[in-house]
Amino acid sequence: MCNIQMKRIYEAASPTDGFRVLVDRLWPRGVSKEGAHIDLWAKDITPTTGLREAYHTGRVDWKTFEGLYRAELLGNPALDTFIAAVKDKETLTLLFAGKDTEHTHVKVILAVLVQKLAVDKEPEKTV
Repeated sequence: MCNIQMKRIYEAASPTDGFRVLVDRLWPRGVSKEGAHIDLWAKDITPTTGLREAYHTGRVDWKTFEGLYRAELLGNPALDTFIAAVKDKETLTLLFAGKDTEHTHVKVILAVLVQKLAVDKEPEKTV
């Protein structure tokens, strides 16, 4: 995989999006399933309901959420299944509904994917 990007689901789909994956546990309001143009809905790798609610109600701050979610994601067996499904895609677009593009769980997913794919990548053979 050479390019991973993130995009709000409310933005128009584009041919440059490549393989489009919704990474929200809840379906986004106002978006039809046909209009979403998604290839995969990866709700199994999103934050658990308890963690998501703790962040959104202010019981945990962003830094705490980020660390807890990273640990949760790395311990989630669904992550390996997800990586297997997307690792050969030329372009991967992670879609989400939230308005805050700075403090979003998608950034954690993106960082983990970059890390895992770099580690899992086979070294090139030289002759």
